[in-house]
Amino acid sequence: MKLTNWRNLSRTGLLVLVATYLVATGNFTFFSKVAGTYPWDAGNAAFLLSVGLLHGALLVVLMAAPGAVLPVRGVASVFILLAAVSGYFSDHFGTVIDTVMIQNIIETNSAEVTDLLNLKFLLRMFALGVLPVIVVWHLPLQHAAYFRELCYRAQNIGGALVIMTLCLLSFGNQYASFFREHKLLRYYANPSYPIYSMGKYLSHLAAEAPPTELVRIFPEAAIPTTDTERELTIMVVGETARRDRFSLNGYVRETTPRLAKETNLFSFTSISSCGTSTAISVPCMFALHGRKGFDVEAARHTENILDVLTRAGVSVLWRDNNSDSKGVATRVQYEDFRSPDVNPKCDTECRDIGMLHGLQAYIDSQPGDVLIVLHQMGNHGPAYFRRYPQAFERFTPACQSAELSTCTDEEIGNAYDNAILYTDYFLSEVIALLKANTRDFETSMLYVSDHGESLGENGLYLHGMPYPLAPQQQIDVPLIVWVGSASDVDQTSALMRMDDVNSHDAVFDTLLSTFEVETAAHSSPQALYTVRELDE
Repeated sequence: MKLTNWRNLSRTGLLVLVATYLVATGNFTFFSKVAGTYPWDAGNAAFLLSVGLLHGALLVVLMAAPGAVLPVRGVASVFILLAAVSGYFSDHFGTVIDTVMIQNIIETNSAEVTDLLNLKFLLRMFALGVLPVIVVWHLPLQHAAYFRELCYRAQNIGGALVIMTLCLLSFGNQYASFFREHKLLRYYANPSYPIYSMGKYLSHLAAEAPPTELVRIFPEAAIPTTDTERELTIMVVGETARRDRFSLNGYVRETTPRLAKETNLFSFTSISSCGTSTAISVPCMFALHGRKGFDVEAARHTENILDVLTRAGVSVLWRDNNSDSKGVATRVQYEDFRSPDVNPKCDTECRDIGMLHGLQAYIDSQPGDVLIVLHQMGNHGPAYFRRYPQAFERFTPACQSAELSTCTDEEIGNAYDNAILYTDYFLSEVIALLKANTRDFETSMLYVSDHGESLGENGLYLHGMPYPLAPQQQIDVPLIVWVGSASDVDQTSALMRMDDVNSHDAVFDTLLSTFEVETAAHSSPQALYTVRELDE
């Protein structure tokens, strides 16, 4: 039934009403950040009110434009639902919906979605999203001819632009600093910034004309014929692991007791990630150009280090217990271990340790050098308690919910550390497998996490912040190298470089160096270690 106790609203009135609602209910984090920079006092009060008015006017413009050709109720509904979703993640986790987060959302899988859906999210969506949409569709609206509606819409946009101009002119000095010195504040404006991010993401896709052929790098790459020793390297791509939560790196809790007992093991202490999400960091760490020159779309159509090694004669296998390889393993052998049909170690979820099943048989069947990449589920949040078997719950009480707001930061940290403890066990088993093959191979392990994680510091949780905004907890990652007794890795060089500032960019060069692949114009400047010459 229509809400007949309301006077018939004009479409202009509906847009103003919805914009006011969005500013009031979807921007708690935005106004909290703004007030933190411009405290509420006599000098800033009017300016802060103008920020709300400016944002509301902007939302009217954003809704009025598509409302000229689409049903205005439909446009308003999309904005309301989007604001409810974005506001939840912004308010609870400090999440920013930028282009990278849009890509993460598009590429996420059902298991990750399930971890994020909880009662609090559903209640908020119903209260701030579904119910207001129902109201919008029951409000009686005035009817007007099509061309008159277009005139009204133009008046909407014109009036909103006038209001925005008056706000900017009235507080010019403060807005100058707002846009120049504190421009990162706009990342939290909801839903205007998520809409901007989606538009930017789609326009980027539309503008990109993918090359018809794969761009090759180092076509001349080869392993010298004088290198007769076989290499076996297992690279473990970790998930959401923070460097400062590894006791190897000085953490007060013993989260890596097994790794601490290993000899010939090097933990690098100053490695930064290429991004703050799997979708960026994983393809970037295998790419030639590194973070500064990385473009995710270009990477999809350009060879990476796995392609170079394959062409040089290395057998490459990628096993995945995460979402997927993000395009890295498109041209090499790929195995998905997220199913009990393949992974023999599944309980409440399939465990990382299952990726070792059958690896010895694979190794035995390969004629030359071998690289195996294992992509972990690792510490993927927010359901940290699901990332490890019950036997690894050493630190208690551990948060037992994917809804982090129901747990204390101590409980969240306990669950997170238990997942690190399980990774310690997993890596020790990787090393045990490599030790069993030391007689036939020069063996080594390279472990590096894709990015870190916020665990409540400064009110932030999870990861995915825009890189300029990201705290160190999301950028500083663990990187561990283990080498077998017969390896020709120069351990002295690894020891000397352990504390050097480096990044994910080191992965490409380190793998190139490990397999002693020669190229015409690349000397592996960022490799984590050197390899002894054959005549040494």
